[in-house]
Amino acid sequence: MEARLNTQNNPLLGKVIKYLNSVGKVLSDSSLPMATQELVKLRASQINGCGFCTDMHYKDAIAAGEDPLRLNMVAAWREAKVFTEAERAALELAEQGTRIADAAGGVPDEVWANAAKHYDEEQLSALVAVIALINTYNRMNVIVQQPAGDYQPGMFG
Repeated sequence: MEARLNTQNNPLLGKVIKYLNSVGKVLSDSSLPMATQELVKLRASQINGCGFCTDMHYKDAIAAGEDPLRLNMVAAWREAKVFTEAERAALELAEQGTRIADAAGGVPDEVWANAAKHYDEEQLSALVAVIALINTYNRMNVIVQQPAGDYQPGMFG
């Protein structure tokens, strides 16, 4: 597969990606644990069928010291015993926030309440923003057909 647009050399998309990356930096600097952020990014990317982002966040998490077993179990997190209750709450919120078109009522109150049991207001804010941001990246990459497999950790910074 070849990308429909070269997002790295496109002046307009280059600006958009620069600002999105700035948002990502703010979130990386938040108090939401980085492991949780990477799990959420990986799960949303799997749901959205974004091979580039799935590959990137798997590799970034490995480079940051995450256990490959946990990453391999993200798609089956409900059955896996390798995630904390807080991580499970974040993964559920990520799934519900990613699949909003599948539920007429949006994210259920129970899902939000469960996440709120584990994260303070800053962390919840970061979690919501991480979910929104990864969904933006996923949609861009799926639309332009960004090929998977070419990503190397450190490629974007």
